[in-house]
Order: sequence, then structure tokens, then C-alpha cells
Amino acid sequence: MALSAADLPVIYGMLTNSMSGDVSVRKPAEDALAQFESRQGFCSCLMEVITAKDLTAQVDVRLMAAVYFKNSVNRYWRNRRDSLAISNEEKVYLKQKLLAHLREENYQIAAMLTVLISKIARFDYPKEWPELFTILAQQLQSADTLTSHRVFMIIFRTLKELSSKRLASDQRNFMKISSQFFDFSWHLWQSDIQTILQGFSSLAQSHHTNGSEQHNDELHLTCERWLLCLKIIRQLVVSGYPNDAKSMQEVQPVKEVSPLLLTAIQSFWPYYSSFQEGHPRYWDFIKRACVKLMKVLITIQGRHPYSFGNESVLQPIMEFCLNCIVDPSPDMMSFEDFLIQCMIMVKSLLECKEYKPSLSGRVVDESGISVDQMKKNVSTAVGSLIASLLPHDRIILLCNVLIRRYFVLTATDLEDWYANPESFHHEQDMIQWSEKLRPCAEALYIVLFENNSQLLGPVVVSILQEAMSNCPSFVTEITPGLLLKDAAYGAAAYVYYELSNYLSFKDWFNGALSLELSNDGPNMRIIHRKVALILGHWVSEVKDDIKRPVYCTLIKLLQDKDLAVRLAACRSIYLHVEDTNFLENEFSDLLTVCFDLCFKLVEDVQEFDSKVQILNLLSVLIGHVRDIMPFTYKLLGFFQKIWEESAGESLLQIQLLIALRNYVIALGYQSPLCYNMLLPILQRGIDVNSPDELNLLEDGMLLWEATISHAPSMTPPILSYFPCLVEILEKSFDHLQVAVSILEGYIILGGSELLSVHASNVAKLLDLIVGNVNDRGLLSTLPVIEFLIQCFPVEVPPLIGSTLQKLIVICLGGGDDRDPSKTSVKAASSVILARILVMNTCCLAQLTSEPSLLMNYQNMGLLVEDNLLLYLVDTWLDKVDNVGFSQKKTLGLALSVILTLRMPQVLDKLDQILSVCTSVIMAGSDDSGGDNSSSDNSSSSRCQDDLLQSREQRRRQLKLSDPLNQLSLESSVRDNLQTCASIHGESFNSAISRMHPSALSQLKQALKMQ
Repeated sequence: MALSAADLPVIYGMLTNSMSGDVSVRKPAEDALAQFESRQGFCSCLMEVITAKDLTAQVDVRLMAAVYFKNSVNRYWRNRRDSLAISNEEKVYLKQKLLAHLREENYQIAAMLTVLISKIARFDYPKEWPELFTILAQQLQSADTLTSHRVFMIIFRTLKELSSKRLASDQRNFMKISSQFFDFSWHLWQSDIQTILQGFSSLAQSHHTNGSEQHNDELHLTCERWLLCLKIIRQLVVSGYPNDAKSMQEVQPVKEVSPLLLTAIQSFWPYYSSFQEGHPRYWDFIKRACVKLMKVLITIQGRHPYSFGNESVLQPIMEFCLNCIVDPSPDMMSFEDFLIQCMIMVKSLLECKEYKPSLSGRVVDESGISVDQMKKNVSTAVGSLIASLLPHDRIILLCNVLIRRYFVLTATDLEDWYANPESFHHEQDMIQWSEKLRPCAEALYIVLFENNSQLLGPVVVSILQEAMSNCPSFVTEITPGLLLKDAAYGAAAYVYYELSNYLSFKDWFNGALSLELSNDGPNMRIIHRKVALILGHWVSEVKDDIKRPVYCTLIKLLQDKDLAVRLAACRSIYLHVEDTNFLENEFSDLLTVCFDLCFKLVEDVQEFDSKVQILNLLSVLIGHVRDIMPFTYKLLGFFQKIWEESAGESLLQIQLLIALRNYVIALGYQSPLCYNMLLPILQRGIDVNSPDELNLLEDGMLLWEATISHAPSMTPPILSYFPCLVEILEKSFDHLQVAVSILEGYIILGGSELLSVHASNVAKLLDLIVGNVNDRGLLSTLPVIEFLIQCFPVEVPPLIGSTLQKLIVICLGGGDDRDPSKTSVKAASSVILARILVMNTCCLAQLTSEPSLLMNYQNMGLLVEDNLLLYLVDTWLDKVDNVGFSQKKTLGLALSVILTLRMPQVLDKLDQILSVCTSVIMAGSDDSGGDNSSSDNSSSSRCQDDLLQSREQRRRQLKLSDPLNQLSLESSVRDNLQTCASIHGESFNSAISRMHPSALSQLKQALKMQ
């Protein structure tokens, strides 16, 4: 039953009660509102609450109504089969009501209504709501400032919503909107900025500051409307036109808009300092406006680089940004957010790939000029323009300014460091480069150096030498020289890959860097931290003859009193251990002290990021230790402590699971030593019902795989975890490869125990995979199924009958003629069925006669005239060339068994069967070694006990003990030919006589019958 105006008091009461602090009042109200959500008229009632004039003061109730309205739009606006939708009549009413209530005075309510309209527009525009933008435009023609501000809020939010739709038709609609709205928005923006500047001029001349602020609400609303209009223009220019680097069409609004955006920044700037004290409201607006204007320019350049590359656009903007960076006023230096945007703009221009020589192929357009040539022409012109703006002397100046001014630690930086070294380290090391001034300057410097390495290499070396000579290593006070040396060291660290051509790391390390560490003054933490970072950055330049001294230096830095230095050393040691040229023998005697220092560091740090960083180092150290036993008990305590402290910190737990995996691999078959600590953590990591399942499952499964691979024997806890594998794959096949490896591990470690306890789960698991995963997934699973059948030929085939029926359907189906992966799947499936025929003939005969299988085959539209075994014979004959030698032998043995069937149709295939068997026998005599080891020659497992073998070795042993290896194909064919002759008599002789003489001769030779 639909709700009506009579239900308004009830709904109002429920909305009020839903905000009660008393659970006994709130919960029934929430439940009742949830029941009302799906009823017709509910949204209309909410709309009445939101717009009711007598409820203007009840902001909280109106906001709650708006929230329920938004949720109902998300759930019920679009027609769906599984839920009741809002009726078309109510939709029309709601849209009219929303557009009639544009002048909402409360900003929070207005923002919610804006979201509502944009959500509905995403569903209905343009088909069901074509008049939306027409009505909004009409409202703007005669609107007061407040109404126009609210309309622009709606337009901006709606454009943002529509621009995110990716279908071609939706993008065409957006381009149409852009063409209609751009001129109006742009003219209003220009008109508003004149109004704002006139207002600012009046404010600057006004002596009545307080009164002026009180009487300028209209100006403030104009400022906010102007900002919204700016966002709309950005959306229209960026999303309303195709990327010009792809379309090769100039976007005219870029040339029209961009210079005036720069002019706006320059017009606002004179008021920046004067408004700081007298008019803080507008001072804040100027800051927001300047930053937003530069951000819009950066966005436009990224979307339309060729149009932005026009001389009238790029030249003044780049010139302005360079001047702000190189020669900022005192006010500008304090306005870090704006300087960051200027640096981002210059960085974007310097690294823009469209401004570099094109390496693409030739694509010719209708005029006959290649697209490649068009791009080359533009990139050459823009490249020349940038080069003219950045001559060599200016590049050198910019490089010097970045290092000498922006890299240098400030007094605030030092205060922060001394107050909390740990936080300071992470802020410097992990912060997003575009959020802080120094990291942004560093990012710009790196791009500048990459583009001009030959020019700047000697410059940076010169600054480095100057800094080292002006501040010798024995200096202990914080001086400008010391801070410049820190900055120069940073500059050298960031571009190590290019600077190594101009600076010998060996000489630098043996000289200045080593001397720095001899000074233990408290202020030397600044230089010590930078030395630690340098040793990490320059890892590729650390040659074998100085690796040992570098390792010892890093260990010494790991013992520093300052946490920032120790954490920097921790990161650099990690980089060295992970380096492909890491020398384990040079580090082995340092392992004990390194482990102890890491354990001590964990106790001293507080922040989550620090613990993750230390855990990363321990993880890679464990992976490189040849004998982990001396550290076992300390590591056990460490891992247990970290796990207990990591509750709710998924990233830390992930790193712990990775470290534990390396630990288990390092322990090898001594891994049961850690089971008391390991198994509870493993159980949590593979629990699909855990709140952290999404974050931990992948690494939990890898730990599970390592645990099962390095277990010396099956244990009850490990065996009890097997059902989790089914639960994981029931939820998703994302981790199929690891799951299959775990299944194989269980088979190798204790297949008998597995089947005795979890036979039904094994069957369920394989049935879940086969038929539901793609060919790649099947190709990883089928070898394990064959391995399982090889180990348990009697027990397993009846157990997994449903899976085997699916394999039969795969073998008898088509579609593999032009698809190599399907061919491989079909071949692997046929080998499994062939093995069953040889090792458990009755089981396969029973499977192929199952009525359900025959029904499935007929449902595929295929007529079954003969026994399905005969159809399988065709598959074996067809796929014998698609498998390896050992699988060829399996197929040959199966074909020889077919000879014993009491079916006259066998004789029709006798020539082909014997031909295949002959070729396999002859190939076997040429390659006596065969390929029984298949791909098992590689092993990544460690063997730490001569009496115990790795998983791969045990797997190879099981493969070698395959009963089929003991069977002679030659004897099988010879014996079964005799059986076939006795069954079919003269018909057999007739079939043999039809064989080609050469084929018959080869057969006799293979069977040694000559």
C-alpha cells in the first residue's frame, strides 16, 4: 500500500526517533523506516519533510530525511527484477519538486539535494529527464546570488557524475552539454571575477574592517559561486572534449581559458598580504582560489597537452611558475601550497611525453599527412618553446635554487625531528611527493636532472664538493653549511643512476662519507641519516671490493642513538640484501648483530610503519640465511609478539605472513619447531570468515603452501585445515594456482590420511574446479588429478566420478581445432581417462555407461550410436601428438587395452591403434631415459636433513613409482593382440591384412616378432 500525506506525521516521528541516543527508541524507528523504504510514496513523504517551511529549523530531521531519500534513490530508482522500483509517476513528481526547491538556505541540506539530483541525473538524463539543464539554465537567468550558487552546486555535481560514465553514447551526451554550457559558464566566471576584484578593491580601501565583513555576505557568496563556476569550466574543458593527443584536434577553449586563469591568479595576488590581518575570510578565499586555479591549469595540460602547448598558453604560465619558484616574494615563500602547484606544473611540462620525440608508427589520415608526423611537428614546436624558456643558464639556476633553498631543512623541520624522530623519518620517507614542498622540489629536481644530466651532472658534483669543503666532517654545530651539505647529499642520492658518471662512489665512500661517521656529535644525526640513505640509493654502484665496509657501516648506523637514522639504515640494509649482487659471505658474520638490532629497534619504535619496515628487513634476511637455527627461538618470540600487537593492522599482518613463509622455508623439515606459534596464525590467515580475509587470504595461502611443502609428516592440525581449501574456492577462484599446489602438497605429504579423513572434501574440491574455471585453471589442476589417481588408482576414480564425467564431456566435445589451450586441456583430460582405463578398467567402463553422462552428451546435440569408450579412442588417437612421452605411453597402454574389448568396431580402428602403439614403442627405444621426471627437475626447497627429502624429491619418487612405469607397452600390445585375435577370429586376420605392409613390418619390428 502506497504512503500518502496522511503518513507524514508517522514518518516525521520515526525520523526523529532514529536519531535518539536511546537504543530502545532508535532501533524500532530504524527498523520501521527500513520497512517503509520499498513502499510507494516513501520518497515523496521524505521530500515533504525536507522542503517543509515549518521545519526549516529542524535541520537534523531534514538531513536524516535527505539521507534516507538518497539511499532509496540508490536502491529503488532504477527498475530491477529483484526489487520494487519507484513508480514513474512518483519519479516525475520528485524531479519537479527537487527543481522547485533550489533556493535552500541551509548549506548541508543544499549539498544533500545536490547529491540527490546528480544521482537521479545519472540514471535519467537525457532520456527520462531531458529538460534538466534547460530548467537549471533558466533559473540562472534571473536568480539571486544564493539561488545561482545553489544551481551551480547542482550543475557541478551533476556534470561530475555524468562525466564518469564511460559508454560512447554517454560521452557524446556530455560533449553536447559542454557545447551548450561552456559559453554561459565562462562569461559568468569572467563577470564574477570583475565583481570580486571590485569588491576587494573596496575592502582594501575600507577603514571599517568589521562592519565591512558583516555587510559583504553577498560578495562572499559571489566568491563561492565563482569557485563553483571554475570547477564547472574545468569539468567541461577536461571531459567535454576528446583528448587532443589522440584526436589531434585543437581544443579552442584551452587557448581561451588558460591565459585568463593565470591573469586571475596575478589579479588576486596583490590582496594576499593585505587581507591576511584585516579580512581573513577573503584571505582564505584567495589562497583557495590561487591553488585551485593552478590545479585546473595542471589538469587541462594533462588532458589536452597539444592545445596547452600553444605559445600563447604555455609560455606565460611556465614563465610565471618558474619565476615563483626561482625568485618568490616573502609572501610567496610562506604560501607553500601554491609553490607546490607551481612545481607540479613545471614538472608536468618537463616530463610530458607528448612534448618529446614520437616513436609511434605511421598512421596516415585522409589528407595524406601521417598522424606520426603531425605529432612530431607539435612536439618539436613545444619542445623548442620549452627550451627557449629554459636555456642552460636558467636550468643551472633552477637546479641550484632547488638544492640550496628547497632541499635545506628548516627550523620547523629540525624541531619536528627532535620532538619525534620516528614520525619525522616517515614523513620524509613515505609522504606523497605532491603534498609537501621539499618532496615536491625533489621530484622536480629529479625530472630536471633526467632531462639535462650532462649539463647538471658537473653542477651537482660542484655543489657537493663546495658543501663538503665548507663544512668539514668535524663540524658539530648546526650551521648553514651543515644544512647545505645535507641538502647536497640528498641531491646526490636521488640521481645516483646518472651522477655515477661524474662521481666515483668508492672514493666518496672511502673519503667523506666514512669520515662523517667518525663524528658522533648529537647534531650529526642530520648527516648520518643522509649517509644511510645514500648507501641505500647507491646500492647498484657498490662494487664487491667495498661491499663489506658498506655493510659494516650500515650496521653501525643501525646502532645510532637517533630513531630516524636507525630507520633509514634499516631501509638501506633491506635494499642491499634484496640486491641481486648481495654477497652473503660478506654479511654472514653480521647476521647475529643485525637480528639483535632489529629486535631492539622493534621495541623502541611506536608507529605501525616502523614495524612494517623492520619486518620487511627481517623477512629478506631470513630468506638469505643458510642456517636459521641459531636465531630460531628469538624469532619465535618476535613473531608471536608482533602478531599479538598487530590486531586490526592488516598491512602489518600481511608482512608478518610473508616473513613467516620465509621462516618456514628456511627451517625446512625442522619447521615443526615453530608450529605452536605458526599454526594459530596460519589458521587465522586462511579463515574466509575472518574480518581480515580480504587482506590476509593471499599471503595466508602462500604460508599454507610453504608449511605443507616443508612439513616432514602430516599432523592432525595441518590435516584439519584441508576443508578451508574448499571454502576458499567456493568463494572465489582468485587463488586457484596456490590452492592446487596445496592440494598436491597434501597428496605428497599424506594422501592416505587425506582420503581417510577428507575424501568427500577432495571430491567436492575437484568437482568445484572442473567445469567452473577457464582453460588455464584446468591446465594447472589436471596434472594433480592425474597424480592423485596414480597414487590411488582404486580408491580415487569412484570417489571423483562426477569430475571424471566432466572430463569425458571435455574429451568428446569440440572447439579445440584453433585454440591451443583447449587442445592442451583435451589432451590432458584424455591422458587421465586413459590412465584409469589401464589401472581401473571396470571403473571407466562403468563411468562411460552412466545414463547421466549419456544424457549430458546428447544435450550437447551429439548423437551417441556406439559405446562412449570408442569415442574416447578417437580422442586418444587424435591427441597423442599433443602430449609428452610418458603420457604417450599411457595413451598407448590404454589403446592396447581397447584391443581386448568384445566389440567388432575395434577392428575398424585397429590400423590406427597399432600405428600409434608402434610409434610410441619405437620412440621409447630411442629415448630410454624418457621424461619421467617431466618438469620436476627444479626445486626451490631446502634440504636440511639428509634423512629427509624435499617435497619435489618426494614428488619425483612418487612419479617414478608410477605402476605404469613398470608396464611394458611392447608386452601389453603383443599380449592384447593375441586376445583380440582370439575374440574376433577371421575378422581380426582380415583387418590385419588390410594394414600397409610397411606399417605391419614396423609393428613386427617393435614387438620383436621378426
